[in-house]
Amino acid sequence: MRKLAAVFALMASPALATGLQIEVAGEGANGTITIDLFEDVAPGHVAQITALAEAGDYDNVVFHRVIEGFMAQTGDVQFGDAEAADFDMRMAGRGGSDRGDLAAEFSDKPFDRGVVGMARSQSPDSGNSQFFIMFAPGHFLNGQYTVVGEVTEGMEVVDAIKRGEGRNGEVTGAPDRMVSVTVTE
Repeated sequence: MRKLAAVFALMASPALATGLQIEVAGEGANGTITIDLFEDVAPGHVAQITALAEAGDYDNVVFHRVIEGFMAQTGDVQFGDAEAADFDMRMAGRGGSDRGDLAAEFSDKPFDRGVVGMARSQSPDSGNSQFFIMFAPGHFLNGQYTVVGEVTEGMEVVDAIKRGEGRNGEVTGAPDRMVSVTVTE
């Protein structure tokens, strides 16, 4: 009986208020973005993001795909590290991490301005390390991509991120980057 009560107490206790603090620098954006992560909505994705952040894997990773009026994408820890000796901007956005891909965790949270979603390939179960921040509502993404959090401070920094070109939003030249990404509680 005591074990059962302990299980119910754990289930009833609130989840940790986990978030990210991202220091951004570059030609466009300079400043701090604070994100509240939704561990109750997408626990697997939040666990993966926080593990990568705690390991320092997101540090110096570029914003490689930025589409005006839509979103800014980053998080390619395999090819997007601007400080890596073999960094090639043409490869940024094509990789992930050494951690496994994640099963989709779709929810009823809408893709509004400031919402953070997990990038993926054609397969819904292919999210890994890349994520994007919405500049504007994109409700056509609802139920198609996993919502992992939302910006609570620093949308002016998000708005200043250097834009890419063309339909795909590929950033050329010197991209803005996440100088450091830390987990907050």
